[in-house]
Amino acid sequence: MSLFDRFRQKVASIGDGSDRIHIGDPRFDEWDVVEQFSDLQTALAWRDVVRDHGIEAELTSDWELDRYNRGDINLQVPPGCWSDAEELVTGLDLD
Repeated sequence: MSLFDRFRQKVASIGDGSDRIHIGDPRFDEWDVVEQFSDLQTALAWRDVVRDHGIEAELTSDWELDRYNRGDINLQVPPGCWSDAEELVTGLDLD
């Protein structure tokens, strides 16, 4: 197995196994943080709102969440999408 294949396999395994949140995943280092949350349920709801408006969004954290799914959770979007996502999350785009 090549070094690239091992890296790709490791990146694919990062997260909680459900594709709900990416833990320590370097693929999102350049993405913009729109909002930070302390619980996964709230973060998932806001991620879905952003996605429902056609903006790519992911949840990330540098560390595993605790047993109550709490921690430092970032709602992130690709570069160039921050403004539109921020409007949704702050309630400035209510239509």
